[in-house]
Amino acid sequence: MEENDPMMKPYAIVLCFAGLLLAAPAFPQAPEESAERWYRDGAMRAHDLGSDRAKAKNVILFVGDGMSLTTVTAARIYEGQLRKQPGEENQLSFEKFPHTAFSKTYNTNSQTPDSAGTMTAMITGAKTRMGFLGVDQTPARGDCAASLKTPLISAVTLANSAVLSTGVVTTTRITHATPGATYAHSPERNWESDADMPDKAKSQGCKDIAQQLLAYATGTGVDVIMGGGLNKFLPPSATGYPNTKGDRKDGRNLLAEWKKRQPETTFINTGSRLKQLDLAKTGRLVGLFNGDHLNYEHDRVNDKEDEPSLAEMTKAAISLLNRNGNGFFLVVEGGRIDHAHHSGNAYRALSDTVAFAEAIEAADALTSEQDTLILVTADHSHTMGFVGYPQRGNPILGKVVGVSSEDDEPGLVKDLLGLPYTTLVYANGPGYTGASSLQPAGSKNFPHNPGGYVEPAIGRPDLTEVDTEHPNFMQEALVPSNSESHGGDDVGIWARGPGSEAVRGSLEQNVIFHLLTQPQPQVREWLCAKGYCENGVPVLLPKNK
Repeated sequence: MEENDPMMKPYAIVLCFAGLLLAAPAFPQAPEESAERWYRDGAMRAHDLGSDRAKAKNVILFVGDGMSLTTVTAARIYEGQLRKQPGEENQLSFEKFPHTAFSKTYNTNSQTPDSAGTMTAMITGAKTRMGFLGVDQTPARGDCAASLKTPLISAVTLANSAVLSTGVVTTTRITHATPGATYAHSPERNWESDADMPDKAKSQGCKDIAQQLLAYATGTGVDVIMGGGLNKFLPPSATGYPNTKGDRKDGRNLLAEWKKRQPETTFINTGSRLKQLDLAKTGRLVGLFNGDHLNYEHDRVNDKEDEPSLAEMTKAAISLLNRNGNGFFLVVEGGRIDHAHHSGNAYRALSDTVAFAEAIEAADALTSEQDTLILVTADHSHTMGFVGYPQRGNPILGKVVGVSSEDDEPGLVKDLLGLPYTTLVYANGPGYTGASSLQPAGSKNFPHNPGGYVEPAIGRPDLTEVDTEHPNFMQEALVPSNSESHGGDDVGIWARGPGSEAVRGSLEQNVIFHLLTQPQPQVREWLCAKGYCENGVPVLLPKNK
């Protein structure tokens, strides 16, 4: 065509418009998107899958924080190899569950999500922004005044309202993002104590997350709480808590206040004390076993801080909650899988995943498929990759022994520089092999939290004589950063028990809330009695009334 041919004008317009789209900083939020729309669409999806036709007396949600599908595969092999098997044929406890699905994890403002937004989606039925706990997507992050107008009601609150017992168990601080989303409303996940909050937010009426747990524990409240984060509840002057230094600035001892308002509550801070409890005579239970997060499983078994395992906490929680004839709702988080990934340390990520699977196995043994729905999932993924062509049974934390291509004879595989490499690697993180502000060039040792890197990596380090199976070995990372990032890929869902048949397909993450609540008749009936149902299906977003 000629340069001035009028037939070219439509193409020019299209190309110009395409250029404008490419130049846009971000895809605009869909105008119809809202908490109400997320909730309704999620409810109808669960209904179409048959979730509300089941009857579950009890519901347990297990969240493996950061447990990507790659993590599941690697942990499966790792556990099998601990049992002196090749590993690949092994199954983690929850992989034996009969029903599976995929969960789409994005936040409303981010392709790659964080734990606050993802857990809020799972526990309230509405997706939201990164960093938000129990608040819908409309405020800006950190906007206290706006967030007070847009709280979201959690499944834990609904279970309490329906006179079910409830529990929250985690290996992180109980005020951290995932457990925090079960009871708190905050436009900033980091407001765990008053010391973490700006004065403006306090003056506008926002409360720190620890304080919200205290307030939530009045009335119906959470019956069983176990995890870490003791520091968030105490002032620096508090005594009687070994190896703990409170960080509250307001001088309040929230545990003392809690005990005064809830005298039937038993407080414990050691694993030994948990084992000694007569659970038949224990009312509400609060166990805070560390000032910060609990130790990684690998470190827990060797430490002197006397912390319980996730399986031990899970068994105790079920024993206590089972006394309620109406049923219970329990949330259990394996939270430090995520932290190990962020640290670029696959060993601890896999050992914590195995400990998480052991907790699920314990719950499976203590409950019946006839009346208890167990749903296992992750909030988001990570960037750990599974690379090369390692032979069957090759140590999952080891160097690749196998072939460099599908036609080679097996042996220690080397890259084109003649250097071996490991099966597990990270796309980014503190395992980058350049010289950092803390460690010289070469492979890095856990813990490594660099403030920066002083030299780029010059080629790859020679791992020939390096023990890559050592607990402190850090897998190589392609992109240097002080913390490895989350991934944006889908995660798995595994389920058994009443309502588990609805767990299938590729689901928006907020649908999980409805898969948990619709099978519970008492919760469903309570929602309908309050006017949140249409044709018997709870499709209207519950509000604070």
